Amino acid sequence: MSNGSGPVKSIFTISLDFELHWGVSDRHTVETYGLNLRNTRRAIDGMLELYKKYNVHVTWATVGMLFCRKKEELFSYVTEEMRPHYTVKSFSNYTVAEGAGADETADPFHFAPSVLEKIRQVPGQEIGTHTFSHYYTLEDGQNPEQFRADLQAAIRIAGEYGIKLHSIVFPRMQYDERYIQILKEVGISYYRGSQPVLEYAPVSRLLETRKRRMTRFLDSYINYKGRHLYPVKDLMNQQLPVNVPQSLFLRPFSNKLSFLEFMKLRRIKKQMTKAAQTGSLYHLWWHPHNFGNNVEKNMKFLEEILKHYQYLSGKYGMVSLNMEEAGKLFESKPAYAAHSVAGVPV
Repeated sequence: MSNGSGPVKSIFTISLDFELHWGVSDRHTVETYGLNLRNTRRAIDGMLELYKKYNVHVTWATVGMLFCRKKEELFSYVTEEMRPHYTVKSFSNYTVAEGAGADETADPFHFAPSVLEKIRQVPGQEIGTHTFSHYYTLEDGQNPEQFRADLQAAIRIAGEYGIKLHSIVFPRMQYDERYIQILKEVGISYYRGSQPVLEYAPVSRLLETRKRRMTRFLDSYINYKGRHLYPVKDLMNQQLPVNVPQSLFLRPFSNKLSFLEFMKLRRIKKQMTKAAQTGSLYHLWWHPHNFGNNVEKNMKFLEEILKHYQYLSGKYGMVSLNMEEAGKLFESKPAYAAHSVAGVPV
């Protein structure tokens, strides 16, 4: 991150949905997704080394259940009445939690306090929230009051580690104005919003069509739905909670699609370059468990992106900010001209 004396010209942001099995439990068992889960911690170690090497600031939006030290804790933060009672029962991680192991040693797929401590030791890494239970706000059987209870649980357990939550990533990017307002009520200031494109708009799982998925897939490799860049000046002076919008999902390496890797890298580099040239935000995201298969190839790809960031930082003054840092820049403030984040004046 630059410590120059000029204003922030362009921003590179990374946010990660840190969830382990809690994020895929409605589609996979530990056995069917075992390779990715077993290697996630190795992938996280590799990512942290790269973030230190290239001085990249990242938000780790963490499922609150991962903070738990013991299984019993999973059920102690939200009463039965205030848990989501989805019509589709498999959406509830409280059902999954019943089969979890006793603690992190016995079950590293559902508990991760040691990983969170490791993340906290690396400069520029923000621990945010991915809700307590990987909560789906647009599914039938839940309501805003239950969402509020879930967020309060996430805030409480993070607080026990001395962590104040500032940023949130909504699971499956499900949210609407009702839930955005609850963020303000509980003190969460920044969220990762979706692109202003129909195929990226927040919807329930029932409305998540094959066409939408295919559109987003193509968009990862070619300029199919635009560059997804956000001029910094247009994001300024937002009222809380502040939207730090996403640009693109970083798809992991696939042996079947390895012939497309050069297109994916070209797409990302072009977007980043344009962001740097036009004074825009570029916000990349993925899940750490995505890198659990083909760890080395994913690390090599990520390093190519970070090398390009380093080049853009030197040539155009692009800075790396996590969501909290970016959100503070975009937030409306009195005496705004005097505000700065980590030595980078506005």
